Amino acid sequence: MTRPTLSVVMPVYNGRKYLRHSLPSLLASGAPELLEVVVVDDGSTDRSGDLARECGARVITGGERLGPAGARNVAVRHARGQVVLFVDADVVVHADAVERVIGAFSNPETVAVFGSYDDHPADTGFSSRYMNLRHHHGHRQPSEDARTFWAGLGAVRRDAFLAVNGFDAERYATPSIEDIDLGRRLRQAGGRIRRLPDVQGTHLKPWSLRRVVQTDIFDRGLPWARLMMAYPGAFTDLNVQGGERLKAALAAAVFLSVIAATTGTGPLWLPALLLIAAAIANRELITIFARAGGWWLALRGGLFHQVYYLYSGAAYVAAAVEHRLGLAAPQ
Repeated sequence: MTRPTLSVVMPVYNGRKYLRHSLPSLLASGAPELLEVVVVDDGSTDRSGDLARECGARVITGGERLGPAGARNVAVRHARGQVVLFVDADVVVHADAVERVIGAFSNPETVAVFGSYDDHPADTGFSSRYMNLRHHHGHRQPSEDARTFWAGLGAVRRDAFLAVNGFDAERYATPSIEDIDLGRRLRQAGGRIRRLPDVQGTHLKPWSLRRVVQTDIFDRGLPWARLMMAYPGAFTDLNVQGGERLKAALAAAVFLSVIAATTGTGPLWLPALLLIAAAIANRELITIFARAGGWWLALRGGLFHQVYYLYSGAAYVAAAVEHRLGLAAPQ
């Protein structure tokens, strides 16, 4: 089968500290089909573009701030490859990632593919480990018919990307669910998206707990829920698959049982029983936590994951009420 040519696209804003780690692994991939690594300097003030040029990347300067969606759109219009691989500036791809991506597009039915963060993030704080290991767990299963897309380490055929007008940079001017929305439109156009867990990269970004919650609710949860309301049935993968919804309901039951037990309106044994049930339901993720950081990370990560379900569920309910009352902006 014919192997397509590839352009790597990396948007960056003041990411010089990341580029010195993420660019060399891409430029050293050695795949003959890799034509170029295109870095879009989106208004950086730390000379990110200069460093990218020194490393050997092709640099495009957007002028005014475009945001990652707009920056990627500009780069794709200038890209020479038949396939465009999007890589975030704070992701160091594994040595075999580019080769695996190119091989996946030997199948002409494949319009897009995406990979995963690996299970050893650069920052070892609790919040960073939780966020990255949760992502790694969510993308752990391969799929020949994924119903979403991820632009942190994901590739798409250039002609298919242009046919659906790329990322919606007007609606998603800041990092949000522009990649999920793109995946929806690619599928709507008849494309097949594959999830490739073996295509991995190490995430360099440190997370604070506050940033985790803000991102989960305002940058991902609410926008994704609104998209789900606008396009019923379009999303049945990853965070919104049936099993995840049941786990969210179980987390809500744990929360309500704790309130009932502490106010004397419910049995004291019920929260413990429900927590055990939640641990069993989330045993694969808890095992990943344990392997990465031992029992202490497993305990904290497992408990905080119940909190994650609570605020994510609340975001979904808020979007549903907003939709029912006709307050949501048209998608």
